[in-house]
Amino acid sequence: MAMPSVAGFSAMTINFSPRRGVSRTVMALVVAVVAVIVALGMRWFAAAPLVNQHSTGSSIIAFGDSITAGSGAGRGEDYPSQLSRMADVEILNRGVPGDTTAGGLARLERDVLGSDPRIVIVCLGGNDMLQRMEPDTTFANLEKIIRRIQSSGALVVLVAVDGGFLVGGGHGKRFRELARQTGVVFVPDVLAGILTSPKLKADQIHPNGKGYTIMAERIYKALKPHLPSADGKP
Repeated sequence: MAMPSVAGFSAMTINFSPRRGVSRTVMALVVAVVAVIVALGMRWFAAAPLVNQHSTGSSIIAFGDSITAGSGAGRGEDYPSQLSRMADVEILNRGVPGDTTAGGLARLERDVLGSDPRIVIVCLGGNDMLQRMEPDTTFANLEKIIRRIQSSGALVVLVAVDGGFLVGGGHGKRFRELARQTGVVFVPDVLAGILTSPKLKADQIHPNGKGYTIMAERIYKALKPHLPSADGKP
């Protein structure tokens, strides 16, 4: 018995050109099997639901490296301070210059989990890229950081530092995939257009006060829907 030939296939459209003698039952079976495969594939690639959207923790924490600490800017011009003023909430700055994802993972308990976090803004990975660390290690560390924060009941905001302008070949897709898998609020390529503009940077790897303002605005846009309101509700 001749099998049906598949004339065309797309994500949602399958066109069959059955040959003489092929039963409708066989055709229906093939269509059903393909439909199941497509449905499972769509489910597999669907983004994870937002984890801890209604967190009841008490603190909002910015966790990262020198970009979080505010290197290159004056007092009060770091992005957490500017974001705090925009959102009218206290934000604890837990940025450590030179920190890598491994370093962040090592101090996570002390600097984040011990402070009853409600929301944690994670901005790490830039120093890994500058030091040419293995990307798989970087993103494995980031996932561990995210999962441990989520296990404490806090909402995670993942801020992507692409790095392509410095090290050649950014990791925007890896950040996006990690965000999709872990159910976090995602801020893509937060430094886009900042470190390529002399007016917005203090040096080759740090924004100045104006650059941090743009960072804060981008993060605030993503964070705003998840901030506690004046009546204490998320």
